Amino acid sequence: MADLFDGIVMAEQRFHGEGFQEGLAEGSHAGLAEGRRHGALHGARVGSEIGCYHGFALTWHCLLQKSTDEKNRKKIKALDSLIGMIQKFPYEDPTYDKLQEDLEKIRGKFKQVCSMLNIQSDFRIGPERSSLTF
Repeated sequence: MADLFDGIVMAEQRFHGEGFQEGLAEGSHAGLAEGRRHGALHGARVGSEIGCYHGFALTWHCLLQKSTDEKNRKKIKALDSLIGMIQKFPYEDPTYDKLQEDLEKIRGKFKQVCSMLNIQSDFRIGPERSSLTF
């Protein structure tokens, strides 16, 4: 008789434990899928931003390379530095511990180059405006 009551009394605790385990497994799976989506989206944004900087730097480098002016040489040197930073950026290693730090350095160098070229660095991409932003 005691075993019958123990089964009834312990049923709630047993169902609670089973429900917890099922919820944990389902939540872990959903969290993993959401993490992958978030990582892919964030990675695509970073890749797009870096690609934009790279294209910008290469274009301006080509435009300025024929000039012999001392001011343009400084600009080319800054562009070379930006291009070098971009080429060294660890695209393939998302676990790189200085990824955000290096990205901030690239952003800073981009702003410096824009200042030297007298170009506004706050570009926008979107349907409302036809410029770039990150």
